Amino acid sequence: MASEFENSELIAKLPQEGVHCFAANEKQVKTRRIVTIILMALFAAAAAAFLIMKEKQLVIAGFACAGFIISLLVFIQSFLIEKYRVAVDYNEKKIVLRYRFSLIEIPFDSFDAREGEADRAEEMLDNATNSGAVTEYLVLDNVFDEACYQTSTKDLASKEDFYKLREEAFAIADAYGARNSEDAIKPNTDGRASTKAKIASSDLGEDDIDKIVDEAMEEDKKD
Repeated sequence: MASEFENSELIAKLPQEGVHCFAANEKQVKTRRIVTIILMALFAAAAAAFLIMKEKQLVIAGFACAGFIISLLVFIQSFLIEKYRVAVDYNEKKIVLRYRFSLIEIPFDSFDAREGEADRAEEMLDNATNSGAVTEYLVLDNVFDEACYQTSTKDLASKEDFYKLREEAFAIADAYGARNSEDAIKPNTDGRASTKAKIASSDLGEDDIDKIVDEAMEEDKKD
């Protein structure tokens, strides 16, 4: 059953069948494999060493075994994301994401896409490397779920893949209009930001605006 927010004309312009796969960055894949192989060798050696000691260190050996298993899982995952990290499935009408060791599926009629931004850790890393390259981010969101997922030009095989994914994601989001539902969880609902936006066009100075916003936030806390 079609949603009231769907735009039939825009939906008709989308591919009606096929699966478009967007693989992970090859450098990222190779780095993960090299690092995990080294870690597996180290953890395996540590586990063996602590188990063959005269006084066995079972707890430490257990941690080493756990580290080996985690490294092995990441190594295996590197082959999965090489095939695709994000897929747009027009047959089943859903976005499929590989997130850690899970597959996240977002139906088109629950999907929204928007420009993303670096989190604090990524921003600090970019500043530290100072490579000069600009990383672009894309949020892939199930509007009825509080969790949302982000990919970037660093994650995918090429910038062309990233731009193609962004183009398709925006087209799907516009066509199905899930963001317009009353039940959708709206992004950027921070109280301070929204309050400041409402008065940004006034003649008040920056200090006055900040004071009003802080007072409004305090009132919200009391309520």
